[in-house]
Amino acid sequence: MTQQPTNEEIATLLERIGQLLETNETNPYRVRAYFSAAATVRGEDKPVAELANDHAALTRLPGIGDSLAGLISQYVETGQSTLLRELETAVDGGTVFDTVPGLGETLARRIAEMLDIRTLEELEQAAHDGRLGKVEGFGPERVRAVQTALAGMLSSTAQRRARQRTSEESDAADAEPPVALLLDVDAEYRRKAAAGDLDTIAPKRFNPEGKAWLPILRTRHGVWTFTALFSNTARAHEAGKTNDWVVIYFERQGQGEEQRTVITQAQGPLAGRRVVRGREAETRHHYAVESAG
Repeated sequence: MTQQPTNEEIATLLERIGQLLETNETNPYRVRAYFSAAATVRGEDKPVAELANDHAALTRLPGIGDSLAGLISQYVETGQSTLLRELETAVDGGTVFDTVPGLGETLARRIAEMLDIRTLEELEQAAHDGRLGKVEGFGPERVRAVQTALAGMLSSTAQRRARQRTSEESDAADAEPPVALLLDVDAEYRRKAAAGDLDTIAPKRFNPEGKAWLPILRTRHGVWTFTALFSNTARAHEAGKTNDWVVIYFERQGQGEEQRTVITQAQGPLAGRRVVRGREAETRHHYAVESAG
């Protein structure tokens, strides 16, 4: 950037992210953090952009943690926000699926909305477990075409990711927690939720009476911090899975917060098992190793 963003511009960015999270997320604490950070930035007398290269100084500002400091630094340095772009893409819907041969914008958006999926790996799973065939416009021939296209697209992607994971594992710098750890957090959350051992919050969506019904878990394992709670999305309500689908937010120092959803698989070789959506292949490998052990 030739000119550093003003405090007002940074605050507007944070508010925009907060608004998008409020539309798509179930974690009110995360949403509130962005609006609180926006208020902090807007109220600062000195340009916050001048602190972009001083992570410690940024985190000393009220309500600015590691993730928000990293996001602000990225915006100051590049003029862009990866998180904002991802959220806007998710709201737009179906963008990732546009890359699959034979799927135009209309079908891609329909898949995203009806199946509540966002990744090519999730689309591949849906193409094989029968869900894609139930979407309007998808007969057996089109489903097979999608399966064939994804087989080619994902084989090279999987190989690249495997090489990347091997490199990352060698220096203990995985971009995400291991599947085994996500499943452990999922099990801990569901166990404590069932026992009534967790605090509950009142989600804004699908909760006209404002009841505090949603259990929330915050825990730390090694370098990872986690927040887990049941999915409160429209798709989860329609499927009757609000007590099954668990959304896990995870973060490690110096990296932004990301999320995965863990569900009970209904069909296929993992039927009845807890599966990390978007990491199905790794989940299968985890259970195979577990069984062998």
